[in-house]
Amino acid sequence: MRKTARYASLAAAGLLALTSLTACADDASSTSSNSGSGSGGGGKGEKVKIMVGGLDKVIYMPAMLTQRLGYFSDEGLNVELLTEPAGVQAETALVSGQVQGAVGFYDHTLDLQTKGKHVESVVQFSHAPGEVEVVSKKADGDITSPKDFKGKKLGITGLGSSTDFLTKYLAVKNGVKVSEFTPVAVGAGPTFISALQKGSIDGGMTTDPTVATILKKDLGKVLVDMRTPEGSQKALGGPYPSSSLYMQTDWVNSHKATVQKLANAFVKTLQWMSTHSATEIAAKMPADYSQGDKALYAESIKDTLPMFTKDGVMPKDGPSTVESVLKAFNPNIKNANVDLEKTYTTEFVEKAAK
Repeated sequence: MRKTARYASLAAAGLLALTSLTACADDASSTSSNSGSGSGGGGKGEKVKIMVGGLDKVIYMPAMLTQRLGYFSDEGLNVELLTEPAGVQAETALVSGQVQGAVGFYDHTLDLQTKGKHVESVVQFSHAPGEVEVVSKKADGDITSPKDFKGKKLGITGLGSSTDFLTKYLAVKNGVKVSEFTPVAVGAGPTFISALQKGSIDGGMTTDPTVATILKKDLGKVLVDMRTPEGSQKALGGPYPSSSLYMQTDWVNSHKATVQKLANAFVKTLQWMSTHSATEIAAKMPADYSQGDKALYAESIKDTLPMFTKDGVMPKDGPSTVESVLKAFNPNIKNANVDLEKTYTTEFVEKAAK
């Protein structure tokens, strides 16, 4: 984040991820069929592709950490982790059949159900969004609360993303119509920071380690902090299950053995995270995730750790909180009867805990 070369390398990584996504479209169907319909396959090296809405985001850390800890291979899985800059793009990869799983926000399962797509969270990583609404130094006198969003340009990862959803909710909750501010898709990391510096956005919603970098460089301030259950309660009125592993319901039902292996691996990671320090966790992650500042990266993990569950279980009242948030601004959900019980399952994480 500190050098032009860093931006170039990140851009190249993004292009590589997009290339991987395109390539995986051709063989995803053969991957799922080879894993054994009904039994979920078995056997070592069973291939599963998972798209993550930003592999280097701390809110999605369990995906890469599980791989780094070797828990996928311990379960006899060969998991390929792919990355996109926004959760909505991970969702698209899933419903189009390019991957078997997506790591993104649980709220997509509700939105998709209203569109006739049935997906469900099978491992719930978190009980808070992990998101932060920041305001640029230039605009911090004009935006002192979400009530001041009117007429402003606010950064989100992508249109239709969970940052888009949550920004709209904060606006509506505070008397600002969604038509009265401009959401700007700026991704995360260097692209978000650049937009903030250039004045392309007045503020926006992002996660660590982007938040930590903004504060260290004194580029902005925190307006709304939803990295803890307490912050979620204050901003959203309850626990807000966010990052999760979600999959198409039909695939889950026909590959239960495979899904169980994934749940076993992820629950083991969540338990490991709950008994290790942020510094120890940071040391397990790829070196380039720290962007040359190991201490800052560890601090960003420490600030975000409270959002994670220890067992992968959906928090009580979490789905209803998400539904009430979405109903506040999303006409599709406001006028629909969402069957919340079909948006998640605890079957696999409960078995993993045993």
